[in-house]
Amino acid sequence: MNRRSSGRRSQTRTETKRGRYIQARPANGELTDIAFDATIRAAAPYQKERQTPEDQLAFSIRKQDLQRKIRIKQTANLILFVVDASWSMAVAERMSAAKGAVLSLLTDAYQRRDRVGMIVFQKDRAQVVLPPTNSIELARRSLADIPIGGKTPLSAGLNLAYEVIKREELSHPDMQSLLILLTDGVGNVSISRMPPQEEAYKIAEKIAGDK
Repeated sequence: MNRRSSGRRSQTRTETKRGRYIQARPANGELTDIAFDATIRAAAPYQKERQTPEDQLAFSIRKQDLQRKIRIKQTANLILFVVDASWSMAVAERMSAAKGAVLSLLTDAYQRRDRVGMIVFQKDRAQVVLPPTNSIELARRSLADIPIGGKTPLSAGLNLAYEVIKREELSHPDMQSLLILLTDGVGNVSISRMPPQEEAYKIAEKIAGDK
């Protein structure tokens, strides 16, 4: 699936018959959503050579001429904040900035069908403090009291983000996801036997490889 950004909304190429027709490509045997205008243009240069005494068709279209429509449609976005809630001098400022960004995005998310979620990581775990939603009321309640302090389990935060994004993409195949990581430190807690920072890089590569 190919995706591109267009202003405040995302546009996604779709294989369905819904969406705006933007171009055509050879059908290659896929006989659904035929682009008749493009098919006629593809066949036009060959009309003279196709005319025979046995074939008196006014216009000859053959299988290799068939073109299929390419469409795009507006899609929703998932914006997932992954926030370091471990202890540092900047943790309060970081958390305040994240909460403000979530509430700001949700203020006009309803019209765009976008959803916003938040994961925090601290001590030895990560948790979803705001499941993906377009409800600003839910966000205000969920983000009112978030615990801070402890070590930096960066791997746990990234791994949970990966799971949330995969689950959301199964439910919303045309969704575009954006992960925003807010941290001022390095991971110092692992979820396996790998060194914490190496493990975090591996999980980040897995997330990037799926996009």
